[in-house]
Amino acid sequence: MNIKPDLDNIKDIKKVDAKGMYDLIYNFPQQLTEGAHLGFIADLKVSNFTPQNIILTGMGGSAIGGDLARSYLAYELKVPFSVCRNYLLPEYVNEKSLVFVSSYSGETEETLSAFQEAKRRKAKIIAITSGGTLFQECEKDGFPFILIPKGFPPRAALGYSFTPVLITLSRLGLIQDKIEELEKTSKFLEEKRTEYALEKKKSQNPAKSLAVNLYGKFPIIYTSVDYVDAVGYRWKGQFSENSKILAYNNYFPEFNHNELVGWKVLDQIRDKLIVVILKDKEDHPRIKVRMQIVKNIIQKEKMMVIEIKSQGESLLCRIFSLIQLGDFTSFYLAILNQVDPTPVEVIDYLKKELASKK
Repeated sequence: MNIKPDLDNIKDIKKVDAKGMYDLIYNFPQQLTEGAHLGFIADLKVSNFTPQNIILTGMGGSAIGGDLARSYLAYELKVPFSVCRNYLLPEYVNEKSLVFVSSYSGETEETLSAFQEAKRRKAKIIAITSGGTLFQECEKDGFPFILIPKGFPPRAALGYSFTPVLITLSRLGLIQDKIEELEKTSKFLEEKRTEYALEKKKSQNPAKSLAVNLYGKFPIIYTSVDYVDAVGYRWKGQFSENSKILAYNNYFPEFNHNELVGWKVLDQIRDKLIVVILKDKEDHPRIKVRMQIVKNIIQKEKMMVIEIKSQGESLLCRIFSLIQLGDFTSFYLAILNQVDPTPVEVIDYLKKELASKK
């Protein structure tokens, strides 16, 4: 019988974390300011251009930065912003569109396909990549690009995929300058990470405690649809890639009109489910009411509900406070599951199989 690792034993943790995911999560805050610098120094070649719409095309860890930008700017940006996770682009994309092509490796086949589509449509293109075919194509064809550091799993390079989008939009005059807020958020996260550090005992470490509660469970993550919907999606992805478990997320108020009814026939799965509600102080007042009612409904079904409130003053701080907690929690849950959080072998296998069938 396997003995569960002790989250207060640093040697145990480092033995499981053979490839060093902890260091990537711990050092994340600096990506926000470094990514801003990379966005500032890039030759965008699209000055004096006001797009009719903005699309970020990407997959996985390269797309989540677009999701976060869309949510964060939802009530500031006056130009429609969508995220495309596909080989094709929406039909409305044309020469008046701005297309961010985001592929960390520069080799993502869906994104490269969408890139070719954007070229055919004569859209304004800005690539975000660490190299690969995407970088080579941009250099050859003269498309602007923002070159980000190599050597990260894409999900651990979120700051580099998110921040350049903000900087680009501010350089185009579409949003207010965000550099001060990015610097404050980076500093805030540097202070908060001490609460989640390896050295912090489980009894005083919210990320370790949450991981213990989630161990052996199927997490269901609910958020509002306003500012933190992308955070819930990020949590699901981090639990899947880092912790190697299935997870699920959905949003208020939509799931109140269908999925909520499903919290009834639970006898065969009740002991495997746990609900996490991510909350923000700027959630719509009626959504706050819905959250409390839904919590009561689920608890009546004898299910555990954990509520987590964002922290910090600014919206950006609050969004990334939840991301930081989710990242650390997914790491500690991987340790409990005795799996190295870094490798994603089944994705590597899938890509290899796809390549063999071209």
